[in-house]
Amino acid sequence: MAAGFALFISIIALIFAFLAYQKVGGLGDLKKQSEVLTQIGDALIKATNSLRGKTADVLDKLETSVRAKETRPTPGKETEGEEENQS
Repeated sequence: MAAGFALFISIIALIFAFLAYQKVGGLGDLKKQSEVLTQIGDALIKATNSLRGKTADVLDKLETSVRAKETRPTPGKETEGEEENQS
């Protein structure tokens, strides 16, 4: 008798849970959320790729600038060859 009553109450609870799930959107809502998350993920991938490209360009310009400064002699300093000749 008690087992039958527990089964009846659990079936009623299951029906209420199903109705509540349908009221808040059900599977259709999950599909919409999945599509929105996919769009957000795609936008993040595009933004990341764009930033990666811009960073690469900036680092390339920085490298070019540093290498140009390395090859250019600084004014006011003597080179090693000139120091040896003066001794």
